[in-house]
Amino acid sequence: MKKLAAYLAVAVALSATQAQAYTTGDMILRAGVTTVAPDESSGNVFIGGADVGVGVNVDNNSQLGLNFAYFLSPNWAIEVLAATPFEHDIGLNTVGALGSTKHLPPTISANYHFLDADSAFQPYVGLGINYTIFFSEEFTAANQEAGFDDLELDDSVGLSAQIGFDYMLDDNWFVNASARYIDISTEATFTNDGSAGTVDVDIDPFVYSLTVGYKF
Repeated sequence: MKKLAAYLAVAVALSATQAQAYTTGDMILRAGVTTVAPDESSGNVFIGGADVGVGVNVDNNSQLGLNFAYFLSPNWAIEVLAATPFEHDIGLNTVGALGSTKHLPPTISANYHFLDADSAFQPYVGLGINYTIFFSEEFTAANQEAGFDDLELDDSVGLSAQIGFDYMLDDNWFVNASARYIDISTEATFTNDGSAGTVDVDIDPFVYSLTVGYKF
């Protein structure tokens, strides 16, 4: 009886280890809520070469976040971050709403997983590169009536850093939480009553994700 109990204990331990560790060739897919929270700093707005004395701000937005990872080894994985388009309101400091833009922030990262075969908690860190695509830039109706037009934001390339963890529920399913910082800088150009306008913005958001994942 004691031998049987010992055998069962070993079998449970082995199955738990298999459920909690990644191996070379594993693929994982995560889906859930991702929030982009800009930590922006802005230069002043220039119109017709004149400094108007105010900068801009960018608000938060949450969307469906997706990421896919492929394990090159039990510790190293390549991860691709994607999401449905984020939409942000752009405001003039001390003045109010100016316009809005949408963006996609695809990011590729190399992640190092600190695997612990005795724990369901699997933390990791990562470094990567981000390419942010801005589109659907537009001024509010009131600002268009005031003469603002032709808003465009340059795309951005920058580095990304993240920390996160998977918490294994069984052999395949897990929950995940992660936080990353992305270097996003852009120049906005526009016209105001025919005069050219510009403003430089370092958006530099913190990106938070809470997802459910599946290991293939």
